[in-house]
Amino acid sequence: MQIYEELQARGLIAQVTDEQEIRELINNGGARFYIGFDPTADSLHVGHFMALCLMKRLQMAGNKPVVLLGGGTGMVGDPSGRTDMRPMMTQEIIRHNCDCFKKQMERFIEFGEDKAVIVNNGDWLLDLKYVDLLREVGACFSVNNMLRAECYKQRMERGLSFFEFNYMIMQAYDFLHLHRVYGCNMQFGGDDQWSNMLAGTELIRRKGEGDAYAMTITLLLNSEGKKMGKTAKGAVWLDPDKTSPFEFYQYWRNVGDEDVMKCIRMLTFVPLEEIEEMERWDASRINEKKEILAMELTTLVHGREEAEKARQAAKALFGGEGDDSNMPMTTLAADEVPEGGFNIVDLMMRCGLGKSKGEIRRLIEQGGVTLEGEKVPDIGYIVSADRLKDGVKIRKGKKIYHKAVIG
Repeated sequence: MQIYEELQARGLIAQVTDEQEIRELINNGGARFYIGFDPTADSLHVGHFMALCLMKRLQMAGNKPVVLLGGGTGMVGDPSGRTDMRPMMTQEIIRHNCDCFKKQMERFIEFGEDKAVIVNNGDWLLDLKYVDLLREVGACFSVNNMLRAECYKQRMERGLSFFEFNYMIMQAYDFLHLHRVYGCNMQFGGDDQWSNMLAGTELIRRKGEGDAYAMTITLLLNSEGKKMGKTAKGAVWLDPDKTSPFEFYQYWRNVGDEDVMKCIRMLTFVPLEEIEEMERWDASRINEKKEILAMELTTLVHGREEAEKARQAAKALFGGEGDDSNMPMTTLAADEVPEGGFNIVDLMMRCGLGKSKGEIRRLIEQGGVTLEGEKVPDIGYIVSADRLKDGVKIRKGKKIYHKAVIG
């Protein structure tokens, strides 16, 4: 099976502009394609995961990725899927976030001569003169058509600023620039980006500068909602300092039964023949499927060793076997433990297990916190220094585990 057909079989392709041309380019290793990443945080998250895996698949098939960091578009912010305007970031924050993205992407994409390149649209967008841009590309855009685009239409009732209205033009100009400078002939993105991507292909064609194509992927983590990619502590990050390998493993281990095979098919590199065999497994093997999903994806992001540690920690917690030393842990200094012991609310805050003391108190009052398997009776509960010397396991809700220990 060739790569385009494999993408179809995995359910990754949502829509394309010119299927036959795109199929031939991809299958023959002739696609020089780009995907853009706006640096809205200092870490990639699971919402970026499918795009990264797609780039890796296509690179393995001989196609050339151009990774585009949005140092320029990030100054405006994509209105797609938003109910209000994104907070404006400073150039310093955007540069820092771009640097963080670069380091993380190297785990997925092989960069180097004739392999893949990484560029920043701030290098050309921030130096553009407004009137020059209007003269070069303004006549190629119909305001009527732009307002019909889904990314703008859904914002019209709540209000769309002229500031954000320019985002589509900026993204289209990116494709034109990358086409001219790097020979990009294809743009990939999530299915929420279709209008912006069509604008780019149309701009290149109207300028008479050659063929350009667009293909969107079915974004599992977008269309599933904002439920995927979220935990009680916020987004599921690819940075191990923000989401530990154990938490990352547990996130995928707890995917809903109805979604596990879809995730294996779309996100992992498990061969399709093996996936088809797994789909014939008896329903009683659902946990085995989830373990495969969690191991495959944690290995991709954090490496085999960290994935195995996370698996052993999960076994120790949920199956009574394995090594629990690799679960998320906070090491306390002896002098920071109060003489009478740590109040459970303060201890959980110290461990990062809540956004506020009020949130933790409510959870305790609702019976949602256990210590070493026993429900915490009230918000005044004290954890003694002696217990902390040996380490105590705190469970928040059903799935978040943490160990606190005096080091």
